[in-house]
Amino acid sequence: MRTFLQVLVNTALANVTTSFLWFALTFWVYLETRSVLATGIIGGAYMLLIAFFAMLFGTIVDRHRKLQVMIFSSLVTLGSFVVAGVLYLLQPESALVDLGGPWFWAFSGIILFGSVVEHMRNIALSTTVTLLVPEERHANANGMVGTVQGIAFIVTSVFSGLAIGLLGMGWTLVIAIALTLVALVHLFFLKVPEEQPVPAEGERASTIDFRGSVRAVRAAPGLFALIVFATFNNLIGGVYMALMDPYGLTLFPVEAWGVVLGVTATGFIIGGLVVAKFGLGANPIRTMLLVVIAMGVLGALFTIRDWWWLYAVGIWAYMCLIPVVEASEQTVIQKVVPFRQQGRVFGFAAAIESAAAPITAFLIAPIAEFWIIPYMDSDAGRSTWGWVLGDGEGRGIALVFLFSGLAMVVLAVLAFATRSYRILSAEYTGASADVADSAAGAGAGNPADAAHDGTEPAAADGAASRPGA
Repeated sequence: MRTFLQVLVNTALANVTTSFLWFALTFWVYLETRSVLATGIIGGAYMLLIAFFAMLFGTIVDRHRKLQVMIFSSLVTLGSFVVAGVLYLLQPESALVDLGGPWFWAFSGIILFGSVVEHMRNIALSTTVTLLVPEERHANANGMVGTVQGIAFIVTSVFSGLAIGLLGMGWTLVIAIALTLVALVHLFFLKVPEEQPVPAEGERASTIDFRGSVRAVRAAPGLFALIVFATFNNLIGGVYMALMDPYGLTLFPVEAWGVVLGVTATGFIIGGLVVAKFGLGANPIRTMLLVVIAMGVLGALFTIRDWWWLYAVGIWAYMCLIPVVEASEQTVIQKVVPFRQQGRVFGFAAAIESAAAPITAFLIAPIAEFWIIPYMDSDAGRSTWGWVLGDGEGRGIALVFLFSGLAMVVLAVLAFATRSYRILSAEYTGASADVADSAAGAGAGNPADAAHDGTEPAAADGAASRPGA
């Protein structure tokens, strides 16, 4: 458990760094261009790159020691940020924020690539829960992950806004490079007890093991339905990714908006601590769907009036629920999927789910900018929807949020009635305790034996002695 906590803290520092630069880039681009389309493209590209690389990341995680994967990820991220820094020094800012020129896409793309590669660490972190934490404590450990992510989000939100507002993009890049280097150096002092993973007999050594990922998902009845539901949920999440910052920046100056995000991110901590303390109940799938319904209601209402305090309180409550949803999905996968296949399953889930958000972001950003926002600024829009959304700036974005939240509620209610929900619930509650105990035993008992083949259950007393984004 001590090793897991060290890995968790190191990953938190890496997440702080990439999120810090990612948030700063979004703030900087919007402030320089005032374009919702630009922020939507950046956010969509980020998720699209995760979707493109996630299955490769999952395959790499399964076929290498988790610590090696984290070191490799940090090296690539550091290199990307250094290249972005050199590009910033060589080109004037006017060229870097010119949406019609090549340097905007090169600069943003390099930063996004470095941030996306860091996602490989998050997949590795999810598998280290199985590797190092007893099975009965998985939900609690996933709650701790949510808490640490919340702390990282607070630091990121506050200091990204302050860095762009007070220091500019150049010094923001310097800070990101320095923190990435610190996280990398710390990794060299960690020791994670794990043997070199050995492929199962007959397993193909392809670069992206798509077939192995699909087999692992299909082996757990109803698991694919869980991923599909999360995919629909991410379709709604793409709306928030594209429009939340532009709406916030209509209510607050950039420095204050970063502080608001930091304060509301205490919701991550509270939600994660609740899961770490109390778990997710007997059926995490049911818990997840109930929480998603609550998220939909919040999303529909937190911009119903042009009040800064309503938006802030709504974001805070929304963030309280995110760790519960993420921990629910992770806990189910850790329970019903063997350890040696978990990286590919997490990667497959990330690829499918992440592909959904860019679709919405790329669609909703131009629709909002060129149709919905002008419509809501017109007399017809105000007379039709003013009784619901009131008057004020950002009513077009508020209309998008209203319908997106209601769609999320409908999807979650329908999911309760599906056969897949009943099957996966029965699979989870009736799963034998040794499904993932081989890796749990590696952390609690005999790491060499359990990690060697990844298929044999660990000793019973070894297992008894065990959410984001």
